[in-house]
Amino acid sequence: MNHTYQALFEPIKLPNGIRLENRFSLNPLTTNASSIEGYVTEEEIKYAERRSQSAPLQVTTAAYIEDYAQLFEYGPSIKDDSYIYGLSKLASAMKKDGAKAILQLAHAGRFAKISLKDYGVVYGPSPMHLKSPIEHDVLEMSHRKIRQVIQQYADATRRAILAGFDGVEISNAQRLLPQQFFSPFSNQRSDEYGSQSLENRARFGIEIMKAVQKEIDRHSVSQFILGFRGTPEETRGQEVGYTVEDFNQYFDWLLEVSNIQYYAIASWGHDIFREKARAGQNKGEYINRLVLDHVQGRVPVIATGGINSPEKAIEALDNADMIGMSSVLVTEPDFVKKLANGNEDEINLGVSLEELPDLAIPQRAFKDLVEFMDFGGSLPKETRDEFRRIAEQSSHSYFKEFK
Repeated sequence: MNHTYQALFEPIKLPNGIRLENRFSLNPLTTNASSIEGYVTEEEIKYAERRSQSAPLQVTTAAYIEDYAQLFEYGPSIKDDSYIYGLSKLASAMKKDGAKAILQLAHAGRFAKISLKDYGVVYGPSPMHLKSPIEHDVLEMSHRKIRQVIQQYADATRRAILAGFDGVEISNAQRLLPQQFFSPFSNQRSDEYGSQSLENRARFGIEIMKAVQKEIDRHSVSQFILGFRGTPEETRGQEVGYTVEDFNQYFDWLLEVSNIQYYAIASWGHDIFREKARAGQNKGEYINRLVLDHVQGRVPVIATGGINSPEKAIEALDNADMIGMSSVLVTEPDFVKKLANGNEDEINLGVSLEELPDLAIPQRAFKDLVEFMDFGGSLPKETRDEFRRIAEQSSHSYFKEFK
């Protein structure tokens, strides 16, 4: 191994004592591999098996907890017990080489575009009239609906435990529902969940984590991992919704009600791990450093976003404890293995039609992958262009076995 990258292969312990062999994690990324009803497919299992050695901590794509939570058309569901069997096969595939398998539980709220397509309605913290993806209204969640969603997070946690996952991740990142409540942009309520104070905007997310932790405790699962993914600063153009200091306070409140085992930082755009605060007391400083200094070792902090080379990985580790990657592991699932063996020159972020069977990329992955890869820019333009070309050739023999 090149000693330059030695720090990336130092073991790390989670607060509950679980030891991870290195500092890498596999980030959530939609592969659109589930059935239209949300059941796990063989394609999904093969994709996970191919990446079972990619990182010691692995997080699934967003599993929707109810129909009105669905963001991706072919995403996995965990809305009732009928999904446990398929999810158990996915968990086994992820864990087969010793990785810890984490199921991300998600509610897309007002961004649940598949729910909008299927039912013509989406829910959110406040009533809104939006024009994208089509002109529509967002319905304000009633107190009854809020309680129902909180219970759905708890019920989904129970199902994840029964399916054999090593943990669940609750995402407060990238404009999912808990973040929508925390955002003064999207939350204009006037009740105890409203925008009048930080405490009120935090209430929904706190109650979710409290309910999830209660379910974990009820099952007495040894060393179960409760993960947290968050966007520490919210920006829309030049406007700032909440500051890193606001979100740090929110995280402290979450720790009071739940045993969080890691904090993954996530947002939109290029090279997120290099983003600097646009507002607040520490404007101009690296966001990851502000979070890391605030957390003070209570949980590992995971840097994500645009980390697509060994050089960027070691750079990101300056302001984090771990490194999260997603797009890179689609085309180079052996990234970490090659780096560990001193073969970093063999890391290949390109893709060709001939490589697809070995990479086990699901057919429908191309549906949304190209859009996300263009937005984040983690893969070279020529690779993204090749993905577009392959997507247009979906009738190729590689796909026929799945039809």
